[in-house]
Amino acid sequence: MNSWSGKVYLFPFTLLAIFMFVPLFVIRTIGGFDFWWWMSSNLVVLIGLALLMERNYRLILSEDIGTDFIRKLITGILSAVILYAVFFVGDILSRHILGFAGQEIGKIYAFKGGAAPLRIVVLMVLLIGPGEELLWRGFLQRNLSLKFGKMIGFNLTMVIYTGVHLASGNIMLVVAALVCGLFWGWLYLRYQSMVVNMISHTLWDVAVFIVFPFY
Repeated sequence: MNSWSGKVYLFPFTLLAIFMFVPLFVIRTIGGFDFWWWMSSNLVVLIGLALLMERNYRLILSEDIGTDFIRKLITGILSAVILYAVFFVGDILSRHILGFAGQEIGKIYAFKGGAAPLRIVVLMVLLIGPGEELLWRGFLQRNLSLKFGKMIGFNLTMVIYTGVHLASGNIMLVVAALVCGLFWGWLYLRYQSMVVNMISHTLWDVAVFIVFPFY
């Protein structure tokens, strides 16, 4: 559990993840293949590769789900509420301080395009929310931490996660990614639980994009 013979593939896997996500934030849509299908497809491919590369990955997740689930559920819910509150305050302050904030935030919501809210929610709940945490924290941060140490693994993952959002050219999205990367990275560092992170990320996604958006 504390070592992984496939670490030699960690660097090319990380490059692949960057290569797959950067065009997503630049192009967003290719015909009927919109941002949400593209994001979901990327995650399916990368998590599938992660499962093939690391045999223990499935076992680690299974043990995580089967241990102290109620406590993890409550922690995940509370952390999502806390993160939403941070963004609620940040939204108010940024709109008052930064003249461009409102326009940039509006562009983030333009990612929704013409996608039906129900489809976005279903993809967020089944693939995007859980999938991002399985990829960024559950796989990359955990294995980078095993290779370089916990704090370096935390910082590297945060930089990579924030970095792919730079391709969007949207300052507010990059700041949001930085805050989320720090928060969910710390959450994983603190609890070492993919379940906690998956619940937190999924609930926050649905709240911010569908239920209580900032516009």
